[in-house]
Amino acid sequence: MFFGCEEVIEIEVPSSEPKLIIDAIFEVYHNQTPVTANTVVKLRESTDYYDEEIPVITNAATVLLKDLTNDIDIIFEDNNSDGNFVPITQFIPIENVDYELNIFYNEDHYKSQSKLITTTGFSEVYQGENTLFTGEEIEVNVSFVDDINSENYYLFDFSNDLFVPIEDRFFNGSTYNFSFFYQQDEIELPSEVIIKMSGVTKEYLTYFNVLISQSGQQAGGPFETIPSSLLGNIVNTTNNENFPLGYFHISETDTYNLSLIELD
Repeated sequence: MFFGCEEVIEIEVPSSEPKLIIDAIFEVYHNQTPVTANTVVKLRESTDYYDEEIPVITNAATVLLKDLTNDIDIIFEDNNSDGNFVPITQFIPIENVDYELNIFYNEDHYKSQSKLITTTGFSEVYQGENTLFTGEEIEVNVSFVDDINSENYYLFDFSNDLFVPIEDRFFNGSTYNFSFFYQQDEIELPSEVIIKMSGVTKEYLTYFNVLISQSGQQAGGPFETIPSSLLGNIVNTTNNENFPLGYFHISETDTYNLSLIELD
């Protein structure tokens, strides 16, 4: 007879000082009438790697957005005590205006600047009939016309935390067409999805690519978990060693509602 014994080995995971996480990704939906915008500043606090819940920052923080071009202050409040700060009056970011985000928390002042990055919008979006390896994938075909007058960077959101970043290096000023494929376990048919096309900066696209490579496409959204100290464009002007995580960016965003069905 043989007997086995198991020894429980406890691995001590190092703890780190919590960091302020700032998700200030604004979207201006220019294809809607009237034009609307998502201008929520989400404040969270980082935790140890294996913690399942991320603490929210509520009314202990002050959020202020400055329109530097027109010398206007826009105050944000956390009305629901959920860490999501919204402007107390209607606010739609406009083109050619410099905006400065200011956050005051725990005696520290966090600051960043951004301006609206425009996009051309969709030319056509439809469900295709092609598949890839398993024959069960669902194709979405997207086309748009790139602006020839500038270098352009785009971020496509296909819902369900599925993103495609694109730059116009090889098709500047041309009509560009590409296919996105949902895997069988990523969506159930029939389904209604909202597809977004946002204009972004080169710096934000680089940041987003690194973030996705670390957390994965379906890690609950790009700002839900931060596996390492990935620095964004927000600085702590009071204490630069206590740097925040996250990003401040303003995108013009085109949206398309698409009905996906089972094809014969």
